[in-house]
Amino acid sequence: MSRTESTVGLISDTHGLLRPEALTTLTGADYIIHAGDIGDANILERLSAIAPVTAVRGNNDKGAWASRIPETEVLKVGAAIIYVLHDVSALDLDPAAAGIHAVIAGHSHRPSIESRGRVLFINPGSAGPRRFKLPVSVGWLTVSGTSIKARLVELTVGSNA
Repeated sequence: MSRTESTVGLISDTHGLLRPEALTTLTGADYIIHAGDIGDANILERLSAIAPVTAVRGNNDKGAWASRIPETEVLKVGAAIIYVLHDVSALDLDPAAAGIHAVIAGHSHRPSIESRGRVLFINPGSAGPRRFKLPVSVGWLTVSGTSIKARLVELTVGSNA
């Protein structure tokens, strides 16, 4: 990785469970984004021991600790602008017109990477309790200038965890 590249770890939908596999996978990130449904403020503290954390509040984040977390955030990494919200269906702006290069959202628990015009949409999936037969996963961004490359990482966890 060149000095002009930055790495951003992506996590979402922990629902109070920060798996050791997620912590290990995100180690080495320059920044971490948590796309909501955090479940416990302690999770953000533990992630911030790895790298600076940008987090948004999810629909299941309740209480005084959660009320301090915004519903949307913007993170600038190098020249790239990353917009973060929990549920992509609540997106109320045109990211391309706003100069946004990537949109990070969770909520569905379904990991995905999709290009919509010049904007990359990434859902890292759920890193918390397994839901249905969906994978337990996190994501990574490699950012160089305004170029963003995304990848998803399925975590190896117990079958019922």
